[in-house]
Amino acid sequence: MKHEAHPLGWNRRHLLALAAATAAAGPLGARAQAAPTGFATRPVRVVVPFAAGGATDVIARILGERMAQRFGQSVVVDNKPGAAGLIAGEMVAKAPPDGMTALLGTTSSMLTNKYLYKKTPYDPLTELTPLVRVCLAPIALVVTADTPAQNLQDFMAWIRSQKGKLTYGSYGIGSHGQLACTTLSEVAGADMTHVAYKGEAPMVQDLLGGQIKIGMGSLLSLKAHVDAGKLRALAVTGPRRVPLLPEVPTFTEAGYPQDALSIVGWLAIAGPKAMPADVARQWAQAANHAVASREGLARIIAAGFVPVDDDTPEKFARLWAQEAPVWGRLLQAAGVQPS
Repeated sequence: MKHEAHPLGWNRRHLLALAAATAAAGPLGARAQAAPTGFATRPVRVVVPFAAGGATDVIARILGERMAQRFGQSVVVDNKPGAAGLIAGEMVAKAPPDGMTALLGTTSSMLTNKYLYKKTPYDPLTELTPLVRVCLAPIALVVTADTPAQNLQDFMAWIRSQKGKLTYGSYGIGSHGQLACTTLSEVAGADMTHVAYKGEAPMVQDLLGGQIKIGMGSLLSLKAHVDAGKLRALAVTGPRRVPLLPEVPTFTEAGYPQDALSIVGWLAIAGPKAMPADVARQWAQAANHAVASREGLARIIAAGFVPVDDDTPEKFARLWAQEAPVWGRLLQAAGVQPS
């Protein structure tokens, strides 16, 4: 059955999942379990480069439960935080390519680290096998409620009129937030100053305290403050609006299609180099099945991400190869030097 189209790019199934995200938790309806796919002869390990309890970890555990139905084996989430994701990535890169170990990481931990560090223990572009994206990770531009900017056009005029006087915050050097705001500053000729925070929490705290007026971060961190009227969301990155903030346009919609504003990060699964093609396809099928489940869709949307439930290793590999040099150019243009 064809799903009903929605003007924001979301079909009926995704919108129903958003409603389900706010419903009381309860047992899922009975569903048939697929037969084991064959390669999994013991518990499968998903390595997550972040501590337990974060959004990536929560999604890994939700999807792991559903993927276990397809594998016929339990899926163990193994948290290996530290070194900007390099510890977890190296563990997977050096694992046997038998499909028993995979990495659930982000664009930064699986791609842009290549450009942020002079020396890394592995090259994600050559030593990992792209398997499947599970969701996109848009970020939002916000301003404090006392600024004159009601929309992105107002914002550009405002920062232009305040040339050299404004600062903006992001969750770290080389972050997507820095790259996007650098682009906006250059387009407007605003000469804004970047304040790099060690994570989103201190950035949001300074936004709420009035130390900075402009910031970019995840929808999960910002939405409650936008809903409370303390922050105003002006635009989101990526190709389409997101259901968590459906009234907020994309940068492209608002007339700013530059790469740093239209590109979007992701959460994805990768395996070691030389993983057999049939095993890679089974991982993708299991992940797509998990994302498309009622709870998978609901939790991903509630966390501020955009579900991807139709990816393949081939599609993801092409996108990975296409996006890598774009991120590299953006980091170079922003003056980010490898450390």
